[in-house]
Amino acid sequence: MTEYARLEEGAQAPNFSLLDQDGKSVSLSDFKGKKVILYFYPAASTPGCTKEACDFNDALNPFAAAGYTVVGISPDEPKKLAAFRDDQHLNFPLLSDPEKAVHQAYGAFGEKSLYGKLYKGVLRSTFAVNEQGTIELALYNVKATGHVAMLRKRLGID
Repeated sequence: MTEYARLEEGAQAPNFSLLDQDGKSVSLSDFKGKKVILYFYPAASTPGCTKEACDFNDALNPFAAAGYTVVGISPDEPKKLAAFRDDQHLNFPLLSDPEKAVHQAYGAFGEKSLYGKLYKGVLRSTFAVNEQGTIELALYNVKATGHVAMLRKRLGID
């Protein structure tokens, strides 16, 4: 199976333009001069992804105080993302990457195993990008539960 290159700290974050939950185009370059947390998740409204999204939502104030904007990216279509946002009362952008091109550019798509069977899928991953568009933290294959707390600790955010 094809493995996509993983990004490392110090690498330039690949630019992208994707539609958000409202069908509006959002680019990484829109955040130039700001810090951003990009997190990739498999599917809106599933138990693990809901837990992770709600944990991010609950931590928006500490992230904002540290200068970060949180952005979620999944293969879901904008309509599904809008329903997810509304159902969970999420207050950050959710971006649609149905072709998984941005997932692949960030190395957040690749080989997974379920009950011993190998398949390709979204690798739950998170990136902290600084004001210059450089990756300052790259985390792959994170767990949905406890992930946000671990990320805050790694970034020194109380």
